[in-house]
Amino acid sequence: MSRIRSDTLPRASSLWALHRSGDFLDCYSVPSTLSPAEAAKRGLALPGWAGALLRLRNALVRPFGLKTGEPDRPIFPTCLETEDEIVLGTDDKHLNFRIGLFRDKGRIYMSTWVHRHNRWGRAYLRLVMPFHILISRGAVARMATEPAADRLPNP
Repeated sequence: MSRIRSDTLPRASSLWALHRSGDFLDCYSVPSTLSPAEAAKRGLALPGWAGALLRLRNALVRPFGLKTGEPDRPIFPTCLETEDEIVLGTDDKHLNFRIGLFRDKGRIYMSTWVHRHNRWGRAYLRLVMPFHILISRGAVARMATEPAADRLPNP
């Protein structure tokens, strides 16, 4: 299994155009031959426990008027899609966020950018950070593929 690494998002990613001083931006990467769209489909298919946390989050924030997604629309709409990058996300009252998957030199980079609008946004990010790290690392692990040269021949 390929090793996930905490990384720096390549400067060619469109997320850098959004980033300002004080914004949150993390990045994990893994060797992968997937396109960004394929990586998003594979990596962002949440495991049961993460889906349960998202449903709990939605129930808790709905009374505050925050976005929770709708049954007929994804919670993470696509903002940009090119051959080497897909960006998903939305803007809300407390923060704006984007999840970017960027392909470069045999790696998929998954980055989350967050711009907090107010104290609620800062508190929310602190509260979800431990879960964000677990979910992000798990998503990137699901995006890993073996380079063809590293595969062992079948006996």
